[in-house]
Amino acid sequence: MESGLNTSKNDVVIIPKKSFAERFKIGVKQWIAVFPFIILGLIGAGVFVIYPLIKGIIMSFQDYNIMPGAESPFVGFENYMKAFSDPAFRYAVRNTFLNTVVTVPINWFLGLFFAVLINMQFIKYKITFRTLYYLPIITSWIVVAFLFRYLFADGENGLVNYVLLYLGLIDSPIGWLQNQWTAMVVIWLFHIWKTVGWTVVIYLAALQGISKTLYEAAAVDGANGIKAFRHVTIPMLGPITAFVLINLVMGAFNIFPQVYFITNGGPMGQTEVLQSMIYKQAFNNFNFGYSSAIGVMMGLTIFLITYTQQKKLGRQKFM
Repeated sequence: MESGLNTSKNDVVIIPKKSFAERFKIGVKQWIAVFPFIILGLIGAGVFVIYPLIKGIIMSFQDYNIMPGAESPFVGFENYMKAFSDPAFRYAVRNTFLNTVVTVPINWFLGLFFAVLINMQFIKYKITFRTLYYLPIITSWIVVAFLFRYLFADGENGLVNYVLLYLGLIDSPIGWLQNQWTAMVVIWLFHIWKTVGWTVVIYLAALQGISKTLYEAAAVDGANGIKAFRHVTIPMLGPITAFVLINLVMGAFNIFPQVYFITNGGPMGQTEVLQSMIYKQAFNNFNFGYSSAIGVMMGLTIFLITYTQQKKLGRQKFM
């Protein structure tokens, strides 16, 4: 059938490129169309995110004074240099990184393990289990902190000490919160117990989204449960794993109530983390400039770590 255009199969149709002015007009029209729907979000982001971020960066270069009308002289990088020479800052950095290194792999493994377990065919009451695992997430930090302080109380009255003494595993009660490393163990357990439910729920939703036809095809090819998990489940969970790991790292760096309510940085500041140090320097010592400098360095560190993780693990688009 002939058409009005005399073209062959090898002809290439060239679409004229729009000029900058035309692209600009199209962009303006699109913004005008969506602006009424996003204006409240933009205002909220500006007031509660962008302004505090810029203000915090400015404060980090000042000897900031909170009193109205008082001067806040510019001190350059003095607050940053002070941090690197402060032993308390080195303790906080070490403890924050240790919390990340210890809790993120355990949190990820337990979340995936329990999600796979709940998702198995013979497991009933999936919604009930999902609710039970997520319950610690919505429980008040203060309530859970008091629970852990009771569980790991010093002396024979602490439940953990009582059980260990009863089983004969220890000869004398452990002062869990009086020693640096035992206190850190309590903080890590608190963090894992409080946050692992989020990982379980995310992975459970991802597992339920994997098509059963993939497992049926794997079974036809002779793959057993372990091989199907390795060659079907793990690859399909790749983007979700990147998303989970990035959020777990950010959560581990933003550890604050775990330390504040359990040890308050003790004994002698040896369990201090960056978040608790920022809070104390700002609201206990009123060193707002120093506190802002620590916050800026912490924010840059989180950005670099999560960006690196995203480049390595999350080349696909996820969530």
